[in-house]
Amino acid sequence: MRTSDLIRFARDAASGSPLRTVLLVLAMAIGVAAVVVLTALGDGARRYVLREFSSIGSNLVIVLPGRSQTGGFNPGNAITSTPRDLTVDDAQALLRASAVHRVAPLAVGTSEISVGGKLREVMVAGTTAEFIDVRRLALAQGRFLPPGDWRRGASEAVIGARIRDEMFGREEALGQLVRIGDRRFRIVGVLAASGQGLGMNTDELVIVPVALAQAMFNSNTLFRILVEATNRDTIELAKTQAGEIIKLRHEGEQDVTIITQDAVLATFDRLLGTMTVAVAGIAAISLAVAGILVMNVMLVSVTQRTAEIGLLKALGATGATIRNAFLTEAAMLSVAGALLGFVLGQSGAALIRQLYPAYPAFPPDWAVLAGLGTALVTGILFGVLPARRAARLDPVQALARR
Repeated sequence: MRTSDLIRFARDAASGSPLRTVLLVLAMAIGVAAVVVLTALGDGARRYVLREFSSIGSNLVIVLPGRSQTGGFNPGNAITSTPRDLTVDDAQALLRASAVHRVAPLAVGTSEISVGGKLREVMVAGTTAEFIDVRRLALAQGRFLPPGDWRRGASEAVIGARIRDEMFGREEALGQLVRIGDRRFRIVGVLAASGQGLGMNTDELVIVPVALAQAMFNSNTLFRILVEATNRDTIELAKTQAGEIIKLRHEGEQDVTIITQDAVLATFDRLLGTMTVAVAGIAAISLAVAGILVMNVMLVSVTQRTAEIGLLKALGATGATIRNAFLTEAAMLSVAGALLGFVLGQSGAALIRQLYPAYPAFPPDWAVLAGLGTALVTGILFGVLPARRAARLDPVQALARR
């Protein structure tokens, strides 16, 4: 039997039982679609996290108070207790390191901003003029904090885009006096909308000089110190030098945790990549279920077409020909289900991207190919038993429908 005859035979057999065919194809399609959509979610999470961390700046080294005893970065250690806090003097000392380009101390707390009878709670970040360059932020209006003595600061503030919209509406924000906590500040700049980054939503952030922030919060400690290395090749050197300087200042105690941007990105990339593979494996179980369905349907098909198989054998068809005919039918149904599942999965991923534009829910190529390949292989493997059973039928008994 020629290949075209095998395909025609499989097509006619599938079209002869449309409901059975549709259900089988749908089962296979659901399995493939599950693989595509779930891996799109997993890989989308990985892309999203990497993009968010990449947006906080380049060549970044972050000094956190508290010592992590483990070798890697643990997000839970971002704020830890320590016998000796980080101070502005510690941050300024880091400028002596040859591999350090910029340093931005950061003191963080919450307070209330009020203007014109409007009041809302905001996150206040106390920092210096270097912060905007270290974090790669952009201004929509005005200017950033001026350079100067870190232990002093003018009563000037830079606000996020959402704060500007909510507190001032259509009015001009620049030059306006606002009250933050128990102090009055003049608005000198408005940040461009950028969203979440480094644990802070800059659209809802108020930035003031670090000395004034510490006075507002009645504390001389820092939340963290942001260090920008001179280039990507000196990131590890900057990390080492920063650790040595802090250790000397803290009487030989290594009581800080220093992480690099690359280390954080690598950690999240590895964790979320593993999660994506695990999710794909779980989704692939549905393909095994669909394969079992293929086997059951094909076994029923063999029973229903016993007389047809006997006639083919009586006309000279060999066992191999019968086997190939049933395997071709199983392969056709699996391919149809895989292609339909691919379309459904891509549509589902596109819908997620439409509903959540910031979430890059694109299925990885390996997952799409693995899903399609697994569907095809599963269909054929589970079609072998029915095909062999059909090939072994005795033509006389088959014609007698026994």
